[in-house]
Parts: sequence; structure tokens; C-alpha cells
Amino acid sequence: MPPEPLVWQIATVSAIRGETERASSFTLSLPAWRPHRAGQHYDVRLTAADGYQAQRSYSIASPPAHTGVVDLTIERIPDGEVSPYFHDVLEVGDLVEVRGPIGGYFVWEPALGGPLLLVAGGSGVVPLMAMIRQRAAAGDTTPTTLLYSARDVDDLIYRDELDALAGDGLRVLPTLTRAHPPGWTGYARRVDEPMLAEVLAALGPDPLVYACGPTLLVETVAAGLVNLGVPPDRVRTERFGPSN
Repeated sequence: MPPEPLVWQIATVSAIRGETERASSFTLSLPAWRPHRAGQHYDVRLTAADGYQAQRSYSIASPPAHTGVVDLTIERIPDGEVSPYFHDVLEVGDLVEVRGPIGGYFVWEPALGGPLLLVAGGSGVVPLMAMIRQRAAAGDTTPTTLLYSARDVDDLIYRDELDALAGDGLRVLPTLTRAHPPGWTGYARRVDEPMLAEVLAALGPDPLVYACGPTLLVETVAAGLVNLGVPPDRVRTERFGPSN
């Protein structure tokens, strides 16, 4: 029997949590919640009084184990149409129109195995965080490395949670492309093929890869990994421009 078609529904904002200066997580309570897979997204639609509508897609940050709600982590784009509304207008108790979950290619669950290489640029970490959270919730110990590119340490979304989750086979490797705190010993450049080679050396030659972020980063990762011998069918990518 085919699944019921997705329809728009009215969700209630039940919590708002700041993640960085520019990104916040919004917990939405759904009257018609459906199970999702880590890596999927929801569409959000805003309708103005004159009937004008703006629609954007945002990845789900919460693991499938959180029933009845979804977390959307949204980065504020100053000249955007949707993200400023979330950051500047929405309050707990407000209503927002959503549709989802959507997507079936860029998804992971423990049954798919690993080892896992997750590569994120900026807010591209959001769907990968859903995978990491699902891994933790399931007590899964699949060897996993998150290589996370951000401008500076304050732009690392979920920084404290990632630090707490590290271990049990999870390595978190940030690389900072602009500013570095005193004593920084991590990577300090954009993701490149030599960096990927170093990361692969610890994971093995045949990881299951998920890369999400700006197009240039994702293309660099995909091409670099194939050059290093990772089978193309083991590399899944999701690219985006600014989600405004």
C-alpha cells in the first residue's frame, strides 16, 4: 500500500535554542508527525497578508527517535525571505506551515553500516548531525568521522554537543578557514585532497561518505575522494546555496 501523500500542516514552535550567533534550532510540534530518516528535510512555507508566499527547505537536525517533533536548525541570511522571519519574528507558541519529511537518497541509519565519513561545510552539518544523533540514540558504534569546515570556532554549530558525543568510535575534526583561537592545533584551511587522504587513513579505504555544504566544497570532496580510490557509489552528496 503506497504511503499517504505529504500535505502541508500547521506546526507549533515549542522551543527555540541558539546554536551560534547566526544559527538557531527551532523545535516544531507536528499534529500529523511522520517518522523520518536522518538526512531528510522539511519544506517551510510563509504566506503574507497579500497572498505572497515564500518557501524554503531545511534539513531535520533531530534523530528519528524524537517522536512528535522535529528540530530545524536555520542559519540567518540577512537579506533572506524566510530565515529572518524565523530569527526575528517567531516566538514559542507561534504557528508555521510545513511539509515533510522529504528525501530518500541522502539518508543514513545504522543498518547501512560504515565506516562513516561525514563532511560538512557551514550549516551543511545539520543533516549530518541527525545521523550522529541517531547513531548515539541507537547505541551504535559504527566508526564515524565528522570533518567540519567553518570560518571560525564560534561558527561551529552544535560545538558543545559534538564535543560531548566524541568517543565510542566518533571523531570530530573541525577545520577553520578564517580565524583560529590561540593554541589551535586542528586543521586551518579549506578541505582539500591531502586533508581527505589523512582522514581516510584512519577510517580505511572504503567508507560510506555523506558530504553536505556549499557546492564548491562538495565538489572538492567528491572529486578528491574518488581520486583517492573511494568508489563513487559510496559517496552521497547534498549541495546548497544560502537557504534564505
